[in-house]
Amino acid sequence: MASAQQSRIGGFDLSLRPVTAVLALAIGFASIVAATQAAQAQSFTVIHAFTGGMDGGNPYAGLTFDRGGNLYGTAYEGGVDNCEYGCGLVFKLSRSGPGWTLTTLHDFLGSNSDGAYPEGEVVFGPDGSLYGTTSSGGSGNCYGCGTVYNLKPPQTACKTVSCSWTETVLYLFTGHDDGGFPVYVVPVFDQAGDLYGTTAYDGVFDDGVVFKLTRSNGGWSESVIHAFGGPDGSHPMSGMIFDGAGNLYGTTEVGGRYSQGSVFELSPSGSNWVATTLYSFEAGSDGAGPAGGLVFDQAGNLYGTDVVGGSGGGGTVFELSPSGGSWTYALLYSFPGGSAPFDSLVMDGAGNLYGTAQAGGAYQRGSVFRLAPFNGGWTYTDLYDFTGGDDGALPVGSVTVDAMGNLYGTAPKGGAYGYGVAWEITP
Repeated sequence: MASAQQSRIGGFDLSLRPVTAVLALAIGFASIVAATQAAQAQSFTVIHAFTGGMDGGNPYAGLTFDRGGNLYGTAYEGGVDNCEYGCGLVFKLSRSGPGWTLTTLHDFLGSNSDGAYPEGEVVFGPDGSLYGTTSSGGSGNCYGCGTVYNLKPPQTACKTVSCSWTETVLYLFTGHDDGGFPVYVVPVFDQAGDLYGTTAYDGVFDDGVVFKLTRSNGGWSESVIHAFGGPDGSHPMSGMIFDGAGNLYGTTEVGGRYSQGSVFELSPSGSNWVATTLYSFEAGSDGAGPAGGLVFDQAGNLYGTDVVGGSGGGGTVFELSPSGGSWTYALLYSFPGGSAPFDSLVMDGAGNLYGTAQAGGAYQRGSVFRLAPFNGGWTYTDLYDFTGGDDGALPVGSVTVDAMGNLYGTAPKGGAYGYGVAWEITP
C-alpha cells in the first residue's frame, strides 16, 4: 500500500512530477488547440531564473508578500543535495536596486526529522512567522508522507547574503489514519491560532483527510476532523478557506456524486465537524477535477477552477452562490483544450479574478489571465503567454497581486537554466 501511495496521488503519477501528470489528464479529456485570445500589452519581467542548484529549482507554488514588499516561496527541488536532485527549499526574494536578490531560508533534507519536495505556498501565521507543508519527507509507513513546518527568522539581524531561518517540524504524517501527502496545501488558521489543512491521500478510507493542528504542551497535536470516502469527495489537493462563521470550504480533485470532484463545507458542531457537499462536478460543461482551492468575494460567493472539462475541454472558472440554504453553480469561463488552470484564483479589490493556466496561451506553454466583472457577466483577458524559453513554462501556482496592481508568480519549467522562474507583470 505504501509504495502505491507514494507514486500516485488523486490519480496523478507523482513519478512524472505534477506538471506532466496534469497535462496527461487534461489531454485525456480534450486535444490541445492552438487558438487563444491575444494577450494584452503588459510588461513581463523574470525576477529570478532558478538554476536547479543551491537556489532551488522547479517552483510549483505561488508567492507570498510580507509587509516590507519581500516575496517568499518554495522550490520543489534543488538546494542541499541530500536527495537525488536536492529536496527543495524555502526562499525569499528582496528588491535590490532595479532587480531582486534571492536568499535561501531553509534547505529541506528529506530526513526522518525534516520534509522534502515542498509544493504549496508558505503563509505568515498569527505569530508573524512562516508556515508551510512538504509533500514528502518525514517518516511513516510510506517512508516520507509529508510534514507541516514553521520557519522563524534569526533573533538578530542577518549580516550575510545567506541567512537561514530556524525550522520546527510541527507534524510528521505517518500515512495511517492521520493522512499523508499534503500537496498544494496552504495552511489556514482559526481565531484561536489552530492550523488546518488537507492531505491528498491516506486516512481511514485512503481518500485523504482534513486535519487540525492544536498547540499542546509546547508542541502541536494533530486531529482528523474529516476523512474523505468517495461520495463526499476524494483526494483534496489544496488548502481551505474560512468564512466569518468559522466554516471551512475546499475542493476535492475526484470523488463526489459523479466521481469528478466536489466542493465541500465543514461546519463545527460541538466537538465535531459536519461535512456538506456543496457541488459535485459532472465532467460536462461544468468542468471536472478541481485541484485548486477557493476564494470568497465580499458577497459570500465562492470562486474556483477545474483542470479539465467545460465546453472547450480545457477546464473552467466557476462560481458558487448561496441561495435558499443551497448553492447555485455558474460557469464563468471555459478554456480551450489542454489549458488546465490548476491552482486557486486571487481576487483584487475591484473584484477581478486572476489565475494561471498550465498549458494555455498562444504557445501552449501556459498563460496568466484575468476575469473582470462586466454588465452582469465576465470579460476574459489573456495577460501573458509563456513561450517555454527564458520566460519560463507551465505555470502551476497562483498569482499574487500587490497594491499597485502588479502581478507576481512562478513557472516551474523553462527559464534560462531550465529550472523555472519567478516573474512579475506590470500593467
